[in-house]
Amino acid sequence: MNASARTDADRIAAHWLARRDGEAWSEADAAALEAWLNAAVAHRVAFLRLQAAWDESRRLQALGAGRKFLGPPPRGHWSQVTRGLGVTPIESAGAPIPTPADAGEQAPAARLRPQATRMTRVLAVLSICAFALLAGWGWQTYNRVSSSSHRTMLGGLETLSLADGSTTTLASDSRIDVHLSRRERRIELQYGEAIFDVAKETGRPFVVDTGALQVVAVGTRFSVRRDARDLRVVVTEGTVRLQSRAGGTAVGPTTLLPAGSVALVRDDDVLVRSVPIADAERLLDWREGLLVFRDNTLAEAAAEFNRYNTRKLLIADDAVGALRIGGSFRWDNAEGFVRLLERGFPVRAEATTDGIELRTP
Repeated sequence: MNASARTDADRIAAHWLARRDGEAWSEADAAALEAWLNAAVAHRVAFLRLQAAWDESRRLQALGAGRKFLGPPPRGHWSQVTRGLGVTPIESAGAPIPTPADAGEQAPAARLRPQATRMTRVLAVLSICAFALLAGWGWQTYNRVSSSSHRTMLGGLETLSLADGSTTTLASDSRIDVHLSRRERRIELQYGEAIFDVAKETGRPFVVDTGALQVVAVGTRFSVRRDARDLRVVVTEGTVRLQSRAGGTAVGPTTLLPAGSVALVRDDDVLVRSVPIADAERLLDWREGLLVFRDNTLAEAAAEFNRYNTRKLLIADDAVGALRIGGSFRWDNAEGFVRLLERGFPVRAEATTDGIELRTP
């Protein structure tokens, strides 16, 4: 079959499709169509190919026909469209089947009908591809995560400026992993302690993840300390939310912590104290190089010094460990702290290979 005959078969097949979709379709019309299909294999091939394109154009919601509403077109719509394009419907039942010679006398507009359909399909596919690419690019941009890790060695301090305008100060022997995206600012505190001065940004929460629990804030200042068993949160400005991690093993109520709150968490227990903000600020004086004690036991004070020094303070007996002390001390001057203990308290210090041992005289 040459190109001209194939084009005529396509055109005649288009007429049959338009007529079949019309309101006056009858059994006689169906018989006439079947006769035409049986007349040549090319007729059937042309009809099936156009029928597939016809169905596809319906799924594209009559984009080429300029319909304004969603959903498939009503019955008879396509015959109206073909008439609007200058395509003359096939005569009623009983009329002779158009021959290739007849087809050659049709108006040029009818020849353009299959080309217009193919162009409509191409434009629709290109539009869908462009939309998919744009949506994918937007989704990737929204979820793109900028990650970095930071840590301090024993006795070190470091203040970091984050890309969102927040700042964080790492205490001695601490590590955080920072993940910033357009949706969330997430900090994973692996161990140690950090102070967070959070830039206010509505709609992008600042989350400190400690494993089982999360501390969520939007514009505030607080610290989180993660030890082997305990978690401590100190809030000095604004409000944070202490909650279980989604999908985690810990399940507990959400706790709001306003400024002046000190929350201690061990296992599933949460103890919250409300203190003056000035007292809460003193708990963060380590960033100035100071350790502040207020009626703490000597065992607790020794543990704090040991967080910053390689030479450890060792409690030799329970009586020494239970002594109550207070005051401010530089964390890098443990020897000076020990000398004060020997002068003012019943404590004897002995240097050992592991550190300084404190015992009752």
